[in-house]
Amino acid sequence: MGGSNKESIVWGDTILSKLDIHQIPVLSDNYIYLVRCQATGACAVVDPAEAEPALDKARELGWTITHILNTHHHFDHTGGNEAIKAATGATVIGYGPDANRIPGIDRTVVDGDRIMLGGARAEVIATPGHTSGHVSYWFPASHALFCGDTLFSAGCGRLFEGTASQMWASLSRLRDLPAETLIFCAHEYTQSNITFALTVDPRNQALRDRAIEVDTLRAEGNPTIPSFLGQERAFNPFLRADKADFQAALSMAGADPVDVFATTRLKKDRF
Repeated sequence: MGGSNKESIVWGDTILSKLDIHQIPVLSDNYIYLVRCQATGACAVVDPAEAEPALDKARELGWTITHILNTHHHFDHTGGNEAIKAATGATVIGYGPDANRIPGIDRTVVDGDRIMLGGARAEVIATPGHTSGHVSYWFPASHALFCGDTLFSAGCGRLFEGTASQMWASLSRLRDLPAETLIFCAHEYTQSNITFALTVDPRNQALRDRAIEVDTLRAEGNPTIPSFLGQERAFNPFLRADKADFQAALSMAGADPVDVFATTRLKKDRF
């Protein structure tokens, strides 16, 4: 994945300006991302679970790693930090209040900060819920959101440290981003997420259509990520807790969306 045109990169039918993005599958179901500013060559590794796959791919592509962006402290997102930093001198960026849990951190960020990857700007969005100190990085000019374990295709992260109220607020913020936003999450969970989603929202035609698409992609050995936020709004149950049809499907018509979300998350945890 990637492109050579200095002005834009074509991904599917969508043009991502200013960034080249390369997706690296690691471990059993993680994704690491190499994100490169085409104008300057500055290159970030997003959530490096391991160092060598990122270093090897950067060498293969001829990219020079200058930054590491961590969404949260879990080892399958930070395990490669120190080795990559030692090999490249990259600047490690992560959430300020969680600095003591992020290996090798150099620069801290909080909600509302903006960071520059060469000429590409990312906006930092606090998205607590999965952990207390989770952040997402949105590159608006490239329609690219790196959201770690907050939002998945047809799913969301478990609530290990945060509350249902926090996670619903985080997901609601991400849901409000432009429909053309591409969701670059950190795991290939889509097929199992859809299997669950169909048990709580079985009449959702958009979900049924996505299930067919995902089954085809996986059968061919292709990733289901990235996905479009505009489509996720239609079929992801964790983005639909305030929608009347989804509440009705759960027999929770008129309930507080936080309660609907919490009920859905608990069902998924027990699935």
